[in-house]
Amino acid sequence: MIITLETAQARLDALAKPRGSLGRLESLAARLAVIQQSLSPVTRPRRIVLFAGDHGVAASGVTAWPSAVTGAMIGLICARRSSSSALARAQEADLRLVDVGCLTVAKDPPYFFRDARIAPGTADLSREAAMTVEQFEAAWSVGKEEASLAHAEGFAVLLAGEMGIGNTTPAACLTMLLAGIDASAATGRGAGADDVTLSRKSALVERAVERARALPLQTGIAALCGFEIAAMAGFFVQAARQGSTILLDGYVATAAALVAERLFPGSKSKMIAAHLSAEPGHRAALTALGLPPLLEWDLRLGEGTGALLALPMLDSAAALLRDVALLSDVAP
Repeated sequence: MIITLETAQARLDALAKPRGSLGRLESLAARLAVIQQSLSPVTRPRRIVLFAGDHGVAASGVTAWPSAVTGAMIGLICARRSSSSALARAQEADLRLVDVGCLTVAKDPPYFFRDARIAPGTADLSREAAMTVEQFEAAWSVGKEEASLAHAEGFAVLLAGEMGIGNTTPAACLTMLLAGIDASAATGRGAGADDVTLSRKSALVERAVERARALPLQTGIAALCGFEIAAMAGFFVQAARQGSTILLDGYVATAAALVAERLFPGSKSKMIAAHLSAEPGHRAALTALGLPPLLEWDLRLGEGTGALLALPMLDSAAALLRDVALLSDVAP
């Protein structure tokens, strides 16, 4: 039997509760049923893969933090002391960390760390292409391999997060390019940019996207992208192809989802948007994908933290469909 939204809603309406009484939880349950093609969906085991990469554009004054913080955060994640590490433990999510394009500081990396470095960061997209098409495809393949590995190891729900100082700039560029909004709407403060930095960042985004529009699509995307963003895009496409449930994180991850959907239409059919971040372009990106967010908590950390926070909602939606009795079984 093919599970449609109507099929799933009929099941929800037949449960021992008033129709529609659990509001948007029922919409989430129906979406989950359609993605998994099952009226008994599962949300465990689950894995989050964090992709890391440095950005040459950080040197152009678009961020309040130096690129060295990317490597420092890799060390913190390896030590299991980061926000993403804590939330992954709390939600019983397996965590993997992949260095796609930065100089890691992990001297004795733990088993969940993968060194897949393509280069020590992208070029400065304000001056030249961030990466070549060949580098983009190499990063894409890293993400694809990670999704395939997770599927082979039996993970039902996949999350992707990122670590890369300056990566809201390429995210804004990609959102402007692929969601059709202007630079001011796509560009936000990232990890705390002041007004002067924000103005510089927005102008830089506009110029970079105008140059990219003159290029073939994949070349233009590569010119604006980050290694971790390209890897997430490949991860999402492969996850969708293999039928995994994808829980989507914030602005940078959603920019990767836009890339995935534009290059491989239909990838969004397996995605659930965890939250709407504080970045102004995130709403436009989610709207372009047709994905309503579960949470609106003004999150802006990245690292997959928003997706991790939404996992209990996914658990609840699955339990509703799977474990609640039918009204016909209890009605007098």
